[in-house]
Amino acid sequence: MKLIRLCLKTRSGSRQDFRQTTELRTLSEFSYQEAIEPQRFETKPSIPAVQRISVLMAAVCCVASVRAADELQYPLGIAASADSIVIADLRLPGVWQAKGETLSILFKAEKRFRTPLNAVRCVEFDHDGKVLAGDSATREVYRFDDQGKPVPLTEGRVGIAMDIAVNQAGDLFVSDLEIQRVVKIPKAGGKPDEVAQISGCRGLFVDKEDHLWVVSTTKDQLYRIAPDGERKVVVKGRPFEFPHTVVVDDSLTAFVCDGFAKTIWKIPPDGEPQAWVKGEPFVNPVGMALRGDKILVVDPKAKGVFEIDADGKLTPLVFKVSEN
Repeated sequence: MKLIRLCLKTRSGSRQDFRQTTELRTLSEFSYQEAIEPQRFETKPSIPAVQRISVLMAAVCCVASVRAADELQYPLGIAASADSIVIADLRLPGVWQAKGETLSILFKAEKRFRTPLNAVRCVEFDHDGKVLAGDSATREVYRFDDQGKPVPLTEGRVGIAMDIAVNQAGDLFVSDLEIQRVVKIPKAGGKPDEVAQISGCRGLFVDKEDHLWVVSTTKDQLYRIAPDGERKVVVKGRPFEFPHTVVVDDSLTAFVCDGFAKTIWKIPPDGEPQAWVKGEPFVNPVGMALRGDKILVVDPKAKGVFEIDADGKLTPLVFKVSEN
């Protein structure tokens, strides 16, 4: 929305009048001064400016609500189960669910800060098929109940949850960017316990051996942590530009999503990172999930979901949005 340009003429140090430049003026471009002092303007609106603004804003909100139901807005996180996909959308705000080719809203949050999932950043499935979601607006991690309602698990003890992973016992690992630590939350919920202090901790994944993988944006960018807490640096230094997430297949080959590089990196066991899938149609890929032998990727700038097969073939996924 363009701003109105206002010219202020002065004479002997006192204000004389306001004159507006009409070439930039549209119905949506009323200034605060015009709303409270319409008599100062050469062209008086046919109806009070405040009323016109109110009508316009109502129309904008209506259009925005329709648009939010029509497509992904800013997908940051993705998780997959045997029969569905869930997507964390920061600007919906809320969580989408895809079954087959049908995409629908699982939960739409209020556009009011400090309400549940107003700033959702990550999603995951637990071993019972329940959806988990991390939300920085309420400093919380939620589990969806059978009625589709998000239930808080930590009483607001997680600052900025960037990712969630679940170990074989069903406990949750969460990367909390606010305190630069990975924490562990009991399966039923409760007070988080510190697992590791890792600067810039973001993406998490639990592999088939119950080891936790952690992506970092600072020095040494990929770690593997054993159940007993022993930590191994998998990728030393900073070969990635801005890594977000990691997934690991059954061969213990890791894949790292690098947003700035528009690249999915492949790291074989005891090997060096290799640029595996790179460039368009990626704009800024962020979230990843495994679905069988394929990798799902969400890109908030492309507003899309992509699938990569074992050969590195990249395919955009197309969904039909449900009307419900």
